[in-house]
Amino acid sequence: MSKKSKRCYVKVHKYGNETVLALCDEDLLGKTLAEGKIVLEVRKDFYGGILMKVEEAIGLVSSATVINAVGKNVLDMLSKINELVYDAAVWIEGVPHVQIVR
Repeated sequence: MSKKSKRCYVKVHKYGNETVLALCDEDLLGKTLAEGKIVLEVRKDFYGGILMKVEEAIGLVSSATVINAVGKNVLDMLSKINELVYDAAVWIEGVPHVQIVR
């Protein structure tokens, strides 16, 4: 895999006591995925934070109360923490998306 495919955008949102971690594969930012009635906009204002290596993003996971993740690279990383992450994923146009609430 190329370096580009191993990077993701990471943005942290704070809402009261909640910390939402938004993660998406680099190549998905700004795209709209649609399949049937499901439409997911990978919006820059929600996901477009800091671009970093996927391995570096793993350090932010423990501080989040909610994780919203899109893309195979970020889900592969999350599956190293919790092997059931793919069981909870929804696939849209062949791209996995998961929301994790702790």
